[in-house]
Amino acid sequence: MSVALMAALAACMLATAFLSGIFGMAGGMILIGVLLAVMPVADAMALHAVTQMASNGWRALLWWRYVRPRAAAAFLAGGLLALVAWAFFQYVPDKAVAMLLLGTLPLAVRALPARLKPDAERIDHGLLYGAISMTSMLLTGVVGPLIDTFFLGGKLGRREIVATKSFCQIVGHTSKLLYFTAFAAQATIDTTMMAVAIACSVIGTTVARRFLEAMSDTQYRTWTWHIITGVSGIYVLQGLYLLAIPTLEAAP
Repeated sequence: MSVALMAALAACMLATAFLSGIFGMAGGMILIGVLLAVMPVADAMALHAVTQMASNGWRALLWWRYVRPRAAAAFLAGGLLALVAWAFFQYVPDKAVAMLLLGTLPLAVRALPARLKPDAERIDHGLLYGAISMTSMLLTGVVGPLIDTFFLGGKLGRREIVATKSFCQIVGHTSKLLYFTAFAAQATIDTTMMAVAIACSVIGTTVARRFLEAMSDTQYRTWTWHIITGVSGIYVLQGLYLLAIPTLEAAP
């Protein structure tokens, strides 16, 4: 990896860690799109996992008092079941499929009728969305907007959402790292880039803390919904474009 590319990725990691530090999402979704554009899918997934493990781990440590153990336990149990199932399939999607799943899953959950909206404090909902989220994690590399859609459906405050989601994501991204380095593919990670990724994640997350403190729960929810919709729409368009490339190239 060239020095110029490493510097560009470091700047992207710092900015996305800052964004995730405020909203608990969106940063990872943007970062995986950048990594997929410049690296093979498996390598991008592995480096992204390291970055997000550092970012979410530090965020969970900063907000550990607000973690909801009951909600986290149900969500992680559902994710574990999905991980075991996918370990047998060992499927690595192409970029077009990954982009489409990345964009459509959060929008699909948001479109559910009111009676089917997720509630983070219900165990059955935690198991279901934990399994769906782990599937998204392994197939697209990220799941932040989907988890946020899940947690936003209940009555948790912004600090509880960010803290509990970060705790869950530590396990999710660790599982993704194992999946792409030991099961589905033999991904490789540049050790220097890994160290840079961890440092940028910690710095960006730390700086973002004061901004989250300054927001109200209403502001947090409003901005989060806007970000989920906007970023999801971008990835749907990217996925459709990637699917259309062979047709466009074949056209006279």
